[in-house]
Amino acid sequence: MTDILTVTLNPALDLSASTDRVTPNQKLRCGPLSVDPGGGGINVARVVRELQGTVRAFVALAGPTGMRLEEALVARGIPLVRMDAPADTRESFAVTDRTTGDQYRFVMPGPEWTDGEVAEALRAISTAVPQGGIVVLSGSQPPGVPVTFPTNVCRALRGRGAQVIVDTSGEALRYLAAGTNPAPAVLRMDSVEAEELAGCPLASRRDSARFAAELVARGAAERVIVARGADGSVMAGPDGLVQVSAAPVPVVSAVGAGDSFVGAYAYGIAAGLTAPEALALGAAAASATVTSPGTSLCRRALVHELLAQCGASPIGA
Repeated sequence: MTDILTVTLNPALDLSASTDRVTPNQKLRCGPLSVDPGGGGINVARVVRELQGTVRAFVALAGPTGMRLEEALVARGIPLVRMDAPADTRESFAVTDRTTGDQYRFVMPGPEWTDGEVAEALRAISTAVPQGGIVVLSGSQPPGVPVTFPTNVCRALRGRGAQVIVDTSGEALRYLAAGTNPAPAVLRMDSVEAEELAGCPLASRRDSARFAAELVARGAAERVIVARGADGSVMAGPDGLVQVSAAPVPVVSAVGAGDSFVGAYAYGIAAGLTAPEALALGAAAASATVTSPGTSLCRRALVHELLAQCGASPIGA
């Protein structure tokens, strides 16, 4: 099993609860509070651990919330590579309206980073990655971290045989999508992000896959994955154009579905699966996660149960 290091510069302590109905200008009495360690890379690490893979979490933490988050990760058996964050670790809050089933997610921005702190993180990450390891950059970048950060990680790991998987958003995603050198091994995005980059609707799997292939040709990544929600995911790269289905399951909460996909994909690659096989495993993990309430993620048994419904197949050009 190849070593996996997830990177979370902007972690959060995820709080989730439910109320009868979300209405403005009133006190909303909530049900029991669920507390989980969160942030893209942390969620990825939780999924890899659940699938019984080898994973460590590089996390920037500070303050009382950071201490609670660290304790929660240790309790889940996830080894940490820890650095001090510039200021207190943030919290995020999700509330489910029990009447409609709608979920309202409130995400705080996180502390501002300086150039020196970014450089310290880059040095620490590059030191922590063994030869041939897998690095997962997942989630938003905190304020002050430049859009070039994923490229700088790729550059720092040149010659180490490491694979970098990136799932980011906003300006950092637009920067990567234009093509970079060096580029990550994998770049993942959702369909909304892909359509914003493409400047047009991507109505079918073939449309999404062709756009993913355009991004590969630009030098955005060796492989590009576009998630299409309930319509599954597509991938372009050395394997051609590949599609997988999402399992038809009831959606309870979408929190962490994308991170679960990335975690299962990284686990699959680390375990020696082909990229299309890892893509199917990612789809099964995302499908399993949406059946869980609040900020809970997938369970290993359900991932393997759903896998048969998510098989990879080629998309005709």
